[in-house]
Amino acid sequence: MSDWWGQNYRKYPNYRQLLHPTSIGLILMGCWALASAIATCGDGWLVQWLERRNQTLFFEIRGRVSPPENIIIIAIEDSSLSAAQKYQNDSEKQQLFQLMKSWPWQRAIYGEAIQKLMAAGAKNVALDILFDLPSGYGEEDDLKFQQMLQQYPGKITLAAAYLDSTGQAGAIAELFQPNSTLLTPSVSLGLVNFPPLEVDGRVRRLGNIYREQILRPLKLKTLPSFAEATLASAQLTYPQPQGSDIFFYGREGSFKQIPFWQIIDPDWWDIYVKEGTFKDKIVLIGPTAETAAFADLHRTPFTDKMPGVELHANAIATLIEDKSIAQAIPNPLGRGLLVLVVVGASGLWLSNLRTKPAVQLTCGLGIAIAWEGLSYLVLTYKHLILPGAVPGIAIALTSLSYLTVGAIRNQLEKIRLRQTLERYVAAPVAAEILKQPDSFHSLLKGKKLKAVILFSDIRGFTTLSYKLPPEKLVAQLNTYFHVIVEVIIEAGGTLDKFIGDAVMAEFGFPISQGEKQDALNAIRAALGMRKALVELREKFIKAGEVPFFNGIGINFGEVIAGDIGSLRRSEYGVIGDAVNVASRVEGMTKQFGTDILITDSLYQLVKEEVEVICVGKHPLKGREESLVTLYSLIGWRGEE
Repeated sequence: MSDWWGQNYRKYPNYRQLLHPTSIGLILMGCWALASAIATCGDGWLVQWLERRNQTLFFEIRGRVSPPENIIIIAIEDSSLSAAQKYQNDSEKQQLFQLMKSWPWQRAIYGEAIQKLMAAGAKNVALDILFDLPSGYGEEDDLKFQQMLQQYPGKITLAAAYLDSTGQAGAIAELFQPNSTLLTPSVSLGLVNFPPLEVDGRVRRLGNIYREQILRPLKLKTLPSFAEATLASAQLTYPQPQGSDIFFYGREGSFKQIPFWQIIDPDWWDIYVKEGTFKDKIVLIGPTAETAAFADLHRTPFTDKMPGVELHANAIATLIEDKSIAQAIPNPLGRGLLVLVVVGASGLWLSNLRTKPAVQLTCGLGIAIAWEGLSYLVLTYKHLILPGAVPGIAIALTSLSYLTVGAIRNQLEKIRLRQTLERYVAAPVAAEILKQPDSFHSLLKGKKLKAVILFSDIRGFTTLSYKLPPEKLVAQLNTYFHVIVEVIIEAGGTLDKFIGDAVMAEFGFPISQGEKQDALNAIRAALGMRKALVELREKFIKAGEVPFFNGIGINFGEVIAGDIGSLRRSEYGVIGDAVNVASRVEGMTKQFGTDILITDSLYQLVKEEVEVICVGKHPLKGREESLVTLYSLIGWRGEE
């Protein structure tokens, strides 16, 4: 795959644009935007679950909100269930709690509590308890309770429920309501059912939705929800709810709760009366104890154990304060279009960031968090639901796509670059270049630097090209180039280009080992080429082939390095006067009867290590006005 990449990347310049992270990122962004929009339009199980979990997170972040002060819960909790046992040694109080000796309590105790509460100024009382069966304490118990209910016509609300055969508010089987003794015109009924659980298994919607979406389509008897019936008996009006979801005020215990037994205990009761605790209050009575006898705990966005009576308190408060939560865009198609626009716009903005993929990822995650923040604010303060989870995930995936594509492209680019470099430089040099990508990319753009330039040319090649058959000429030439290039690369040089039968190489570019060492490497390469060519000539002669002779010119000076060429073809190399000088010097080797000539600028760097013969100052072709001192290279100083 890497070979295909390297070949086609150069051959077809459009690949550069097509395979750029921005291009592929845009394609993936479009896929994420379209997929998230379609999913939102479909409003399937997964989308609902993600959005509901998102809303749960928002509720948890928001925390408790102070509920209306005109709602009080009289809680049947553990201390109330054990109150009779608590005062068994107090004969006076034991008599007071006689009706609460064992569960279920005698119903007359509820009548006594109602009488006290109404006398204390309560607006109304609603009991979240089913009295569908006759009292286990006899008909007299029901009659006493009935008489108390009739004293406050229209002020008392009793519970009714549709339950299945297991006694759970699930599949509809039968309407359970107060028994015939208690079911009188003086009381109002409210359904305690809530709509079926959401996909995350939590209660979220108001009870009136149960009536409209479940009972009416099935043509079953309809009743007001428990919250609606309670507010009607309190004679409180409220706006038509804008949405179907309950505005939860917090975890269990968010509403003021008073244990039931304290209503019966005269010591506590006197305190409440003096403080006017129940004056103009809506009073709810219901179980909050975590016992199997009640099984009235529900999962809500805040908790897994919210008592049913407190769930109704949240629903009542939602209606009173007009805080029902609605979809900001009721139509799923509209929500899908919004998601498409949000994700698409975010992706386009990210694609225009001319920066590293990691920065794009960070910005993308920032956008996703910002959108989540906006959704949170809209839910908390406007009580509207915006799609949050799905677009947030899609934006995050879009930014992750940019990072992934960028990482893949960078890796492929490294492979291509390494393979290309190893054709021109030694593998260790290529590895060193790849360790410094920023420095290398700055060279690609163009940079001035000092380097050693080496030119080598075959003498009399034009004549040879006429004498030798093309096949033999190409074969010999390739053999020669292979030997010469290996010597150059082994000496730490960089192969720049082949110019016909000539070879151009640099030392000190793209990685410099220091000016002197670069110069010594060039000398080593030139002497190595001399030796290798001697051996190669012997092979050519033995094979009956024409021997090659070459000339080498070396110069040190300032050059301009970069990736030079067009979109269709470019070369990584150097240009400048120092290059021209090296080429001209190589062309003068035959004139002075030597195979290697070096300039004075190079000689000054290596004069302590080499033996040379100065051939004087000479003008170069094309720059006759200036003279260049040239030296014929003999070898290393001290070597025979």
